[in-house]
Amino acid sequence: MEGMCVQGKKGCVHRIRKCVMDLLLMAEEDQELAADDEEGWEVMGSDLCLKATFLYCDLNQLIAAAGAREEPRKLQALADVANKLFAYLEQAVKRRSMASTQDCYKETAHVLQQLMAALMPLH
Repeated sequence: MEGMCVQGKKGCVHRIRKCVMDLLLMAEEDQELAADDEEGWEVMGSDLCLKATFLYCDLNQLIAAAGAREEPRKLQALADVANKLFAYLEQAVKRRSMASTQDCYKETAHVLQQLMAALMPLH
């Protein structure tokens, strides 16, 4: 069997979409997090890191499996969007300012929408 099986690919796309939706919901829910809520920041940071890990693994599998079948330009666009997403997620975890984190979330939400659009031809 060549590359990733169809079920594996669908599973990756499903998990990516689920993580994207969870991250978008987190952006709305975490607006109430107080700047001095150290435990809340730790939970949010851990949750972001966990979701980013799942996203990284699934995106890596999806891009690697697409290989020669997909147009290199599409794969590069997906990789670029993923890299941008991980940079914004990292910034969101490092910042302890709610205003800065919300700004980062706005950028992340835009990149997540780009990611969803880039996934459409791959599912």
